[in-house]
Amino acid sequence: MTPFHGTDPKKFIADFHTSFHDELVDGDEDTGVIVDRYHTPDIVQIADGHRMDREKLIAHARPVRKNRPSGVWEVHEAVANGDRIAARSTLHVTNRNRKLTLEVYFFGQFTPDGRMRRGHSLTRTVPLDAAPEQAPGTPGRQEASA
Repeated sequence: MTPFHGTDPKKFIADFHTSFHDELVDGDEDTGVIVDRYHTPDIVQIADGHRMDREKLIAHARPVRKNRPSGVWEVHEAVANGDRIAARSTLHVTNRNRKLTLEVYFFGQFTPDGRMRRGHSLTRTVPLDAAPEQAPGTPGRQEASA
């Protein structure tokens, strides 16, 4: 059984990030409980070469809750095979009146219940003065994690 249950991979990954972000910034539940709802106990995420296990992920998520950024994910393309997914996205973040746009390339492995077991991502900050034809992406924004 796959973790995607016939869901379009673009929708799955956008919904995953959106739900995780929303629960972090809008809820009052313990950060560790929220992280555990979306990630396995043996989670390993490597983002731009920085390795995070469960404890580091929880520590990373706490400031997100404090700073309460808003974010919009544009998932441009995603493919899934078995329990793995690859996606190309743009993340638009607003935090304390500061705007940031990131290109995100994500490769992940998920359990049948939809929790992330492994995640690898590479990001690139998009210059604010990039012309529209230089900016990545396609129409169809979905609210999601920051």
